Amino acid sequence: MVEIVLRKGKEKAPLQRHPWVFSGALDKLKGKPNDGEVVKVFASDGEFLAYGHFNSKSRVAVRLLDWNEDAIINTNWYEARLIQAIALRATILTTQTDTCRLVFSEADFIPGLIVDKYADFLSVQILSAGINSVKDNILHLLQKHLNPKGIFDKSDATARTHEGLTTASELLFGEQPPEFLAVKENGINYHINISEGQKSGFYCDQRENRAILSSFAKGKKMLDCFSYSGGFSLNALANGASQVTSVDSSALALNTLEQNIHLNNFDKTKLNVIQSDVNKQLRAFKETGELFDIVVLDPPKYAPSRSALDRAARAYKDLNRLGMLLLEKGGLLATFSCSGAVDMETFKQIIAWAALDAGKEVQIIRQFSQPEDHPIRISFPEGEYLKGLLLKVL
Repeated sequence: MVEIVLRKGKEKAPLQRHPWVFSGALDKLKGKPNDGEVVKVFASDGEFLAYGHFNSKSRVAVRLLDWNEDAIINTNWYEARLIQAIALRATILTTQTDTCRLVFSEADFIPGLIVDKYADFLSVQILSAGINSVKDNILHLLQKHLNPKGIFDKSDATARTHEGLTTASELLFGEQPPEFLAVKENGINYHINISEGQKSGFYCDQRENRAILSSFAKGKKMLDCFSYSGGFSLNALANGASQVTSVDSSALALNTLEQNIHLNNFDKTKLNVIQSDVNKQLRAFKETGELFDIVVLDPPKYAPSRSALDRAARAYKDLNRLGMLLLEKGGLLATFSCSGAVDMETFKQIIAWAALDAGKEVQIIRQFSQPEDHPIRISFPEGEYLKGLLLKVL
């Protein structure tokens, strides 16, 4: 096995169980490892640190796997990690919910692998050269332990490009998922599109937040921005919202939302669907003076990296300023960021700037986070990407 020695002083993060070793931390390679190969990592003084997957093409040169020198990184090792991750989701999957994230990469100690369960199908993301090198073994294990009808690869193009991998979106095993697959979350039925939908097909990470916000929806008029296939909209209608307006730029998403209304036998007259750029539509509402009791802002990732933080902060501020201006006095703004580069304190500061620009007094009445199937590994704070605030706008 190829041995890698780190520069002096670069052993601190691995000793604290952080799973990333950046290329600038490498000092010596005792051999020529292939991309994706398991290597043995040592401190400059010769102390063993961990085993990890090597990749010469990535800024993260080694993704650490195990800190036990006696460990053997083979099929049995991956199987044990998969079994542990699946077992931790056992309480989530019930008669009311048949969809969740089964494996969350570094948080489940398998860096580079994401597995989402959608009813009888799996959507996987293979995001590192290391996992790509053992893809066939991983697929075999998923078949063995989950017996899915099909496994579809929905690997994030940007992440794979950073790893020197080509993009992927293809059937890996079994049946092709239907164009509209029926799943259930919190007792609400959804049609989702794995192959053509956003990310892996659905946003399981908002499951708990959708349920929380819906408890405020009875008798309220709600605006759901970046609605996608209607998670927040459907939960609000299920809990007695008087009217919901859903805005998204994707025709496929809104078509799926309308299907979901019929799937749940909801009153379609209570839903107003608008295909538009959200910022443009918010300005149109402001011009006509239309107001809402609840506004939901769940935008895509504005800050994919820290270098984009300043631009993202301006975008978040303007979006939230507009959202605040569309609320009845005492109305609720549920606002989210899925940008890992934006931490909660930064997000609160952005909201404070937005409130100042809008001339509004704002109270935080609840904070949102990601659910238990998207755990945050204490030694890997980068895994905490989803945060949100429920605000009362006075």
